[in-house]
Amino acid sequence: MKENLEKIINNSYSPYSKFKTACIVKMTNGQEFIGVNVENASFKNGLCAEQVAIATAVAEGYSKEDFAELHIYSDTDNYTYPCFLCRQLLIEFFDFSKKVYLYKKTGDTQILTIKDLCPYPYDLEEVKNGQ
Repeated sequence: MKENLEKIINNSYSPYSKFKTACIVKMTNGQEFIGVNVENASFKNGLCAEQVAIATAVAEGYSKEDFAELHIYSDTDNYTYPCFLCRQLLIEFFDFSKKVYLYKKTGDTQILTIKDLCPYPYDLEEVKNGQ
């Protein structure tokens, strides 16, 4: 999977931060959707790689039950974790037991679950119940 991430990371549009990120979302049927970060001059309106990959899967007709795992790579010596906006998106589309694979440029891999990344999720049930 890392080899595929290394190929698509060059498609990242990151002229401002120079921080390229690539993501692959794997579905339960084996289908894969790719994403890279897409920046623009209004930084707040940029897109994370995870957002691009998940949105593409949804646009292709996939739903929450179809999301199997997430793979994230950045061309650095450190692991790149999803930002908090993306973590909220992960809560929306992935069961808490699903795996997230993080890759370093050095080849090391860290495997977490959605629950590891999001131990205190914010969900609609809290809003509905007024909690």
